[in-house]
Amino acid sequence: MNRPRRLLLGGLVGLLVLIADQASKDYVLDWLDLQNIHSIAILPVLNFTMVWNHGITFGLNDHVGASAAIPTIAALGVVAVLLVWMWRADRALVVIGLGAICGGAIGNVIDRLRFGAVVDFIHAHIFGWSWYVFNVADAAIVCGVAALVLDSLRPPRLADHPSGG
Repeated sequence: MNRPRRLLLGGLVGLLVLIADQASKDYVLDWLDLQNIHSIAILPVLNFTMVWNHGITFGLNDHVGASAAIPTIAALGVVAVLLVWMWRADRALVVIGLGAICGGAIGNVIDRLRFGAVVDFIHAHIFGWSWYVFNVADAAIVCGVAALVLDSLRPPRLADHPSGG
């Protein structure tokens, strides 16, 4: 896969993630008014529950009270590194994974710049077990990382061996 195609594929994935993330957040904030309702049961195992995440991820460091600048700068730095990796990648799965991570990270950065916190609202739970409340961007980041892990488990192609065979 040539470099322009890599960047186009990764950029399209990132853009789709970003659009889905921001549209879903606008939906729960403006249309559902989740800020005032707080929680809506969607399925027996899924609620939309409003959480403003001031922390770094999944509510971590929420108590620190750090400004949005630190996680924003860190996320943009990570995106820059991932874009270089995307430029150098030669497998579509890696490019797609990196695009998903970049789109998700940028989606959460937009929240920090707009609101000073990230909008989280997806709350999965079953049999008394409850996961952290997250958003579409977080899900895309996790899926992107999973794609990178899966790709790393694939056997190397013959051309990837230094001796050529």
